[in-house]
Amino acid sequence: MVQLEQIVDTTQTSLWIALAAIAFNPTAWNIVARNEYRNKTITRIFGGNTYYGCYFLALCIFSCGILRDSIYHRALSEQPKMTLLPEPYATVVPAALIIVGQIFVLTSTWALGITGTFLGDYFGILMNHRVEGFPFNVLRDPMYVGSTMCFAGGALWYERPVGLLVTVYVYIVYWIALRFEGPFTDMIYSNRFKKE
Repeated sequence: MVQLEQIVDTTQTSLWIALAAIAFNPTAWNIVARNEYRNKTITRIFGGNTYYGCYFLALCIFSCGILRDSIYHRALSEQPKMTLLPEPYATVVPAALIIVGQIFVLTSTWALGITGTFLGDYFGILMNHRVEGFPFNVLRDPMYVGSTMCFAGGALWYERPVGLLVTVYVYIVYWIALRFEGPFTDMIYSNRFKKE
């Protein structure tokens, strides 16, 4: 039987930093975006230009995502290694998860555009209609699903069982974020249609 210390080294600070970074990103951008919707703080910093404000937030979110991924990678490298899948699955399964995950993330970004992807609706930059093409015709939240798949793929690629536990944590963090983000976005669009 596998012991917990064989799959996770809780003494590694990098693991705790990775968990904090994973929770920080969606929490922070939901707080900042709600503040923007109510107070227009970022828009005012950019002289009233909502697009500049949204692009600034997009740069911050993207940069924090890159930093989070780097921290996760380092945390994985400092954790116990264990064969998780037999060959050829040890290469094929993680590669497939990462490729499909990235397809969901990138095609979502393409379909939504920068302002649609990076919370432009909180700035008052609203889309004319709901995006219903791929990947939104396959999944309700393809960016979150794709990102979660990439975390799982990374855990399997580097053969770090703790990465699978972290993937479950990522799923839970995203699930919680969507409980706040989804209804708030629905309210923004509902208010728009009431005004029309």
